[in-house]
Amino acid sequence: MLNCRDTNEITREFLDSILVEQRLIGSDLPDTSIEIFSKKFQTPIMNAAFSHVQGMQPEAESAAAEMGAGIRAAGALNLWGMCEDDEFPKIAAKDPDTIRIIKPYENEDKIYAQIECAKAAGAIAVGMDIDHAFNRNGEYDVVNGEEMRPKTFEQLHDYIEAAGDLPFVIKGVLSTFDARESVRAGAAAIIVSTHHGILESAVPPLEVLPDIAEEVGGEAVIFADGCMDSGMDVFKALALGADAVSVSRHILQNFTRDGAEGVTRRLNEMTGELRSVMARTGCHNLREINSSLLWM
Repeated sequence: MLNCRDTNEITREFLDSILVEQRLIGSDLPDTSIEIFSKKFQTPIMNAAFSHVQGMQPEAESAAAEMGAGIRAAGALNLWGMCEDDEFPKIAAKDPDTIRIIKPYENEDKIYAQIECAKAAGAIAVGMDIDHAFNRNGEYDVVNGEEMRPKTFEQLHDYIEAAGDLPFVIKGVLSTFDARESVRAGAAAIIVSTHHGILESAVPPLEVLPDIAEEVGGEAVIFADGCMDSGMDVFKALALGADAVSVSRHILQNFTRDGAEGVTRRLNEMTGELRSVMARTGCHNLREINSSLLWM
């Protein structure tokens, strides 16, 4: 598309433009643990909602389950995307602290069946990827032969009701409007995301994040993603209002090369990078990270 910019480039530029203020007096080694959905995790860094990873580790019985084991070993929350119903129980068996993110299928029965599958498998939460409804040609998206559709407030509310006691996560929020509507529908969490820049010239997640945090912070858990490549990037996201952050490229690269061990290693490295920034900014825990530490 002419006269449009690559959203990932815009997002990366915005991240790199943010500077961090050093505060050392009174600082100490920080605690990076966080509680999400009544479960404690050792890091606020998690994976993005991946799908179709079998080809990255073709010899594994379930590459998705192997990745889940690597995520769990790092003490992180696990998100999972598109998979067959018989595969998700394998993923949840390796890592019960998994959120299943469902695509916005046209087929409503498939959506409700996957909600029930998540409940039966013992998932920690379930959710929907609302920004996968359209393709880049302005048509309804088709993924693996399955047609997608945009969802109304009423439909989202019904899915959340069907989830029962299972927290519901809405992924693909990039405005205060969608954030407020998600929470009004009953969502327990939102993921602020551009879905790898699916909309060209989109506002960077971290640029809209403070407004979203002001709108629904305290009412829902706020996850953020988009070009999260280091613990420094994670720190900036947390300072701007995210509760936790998801990482894509670095986890996939390490999983392809070294399997579950590579995933654990990279998550631990990024948590160490975050810990280093926290120590040098006087943040003893995640709650103390705030925007006064940023120069923008």
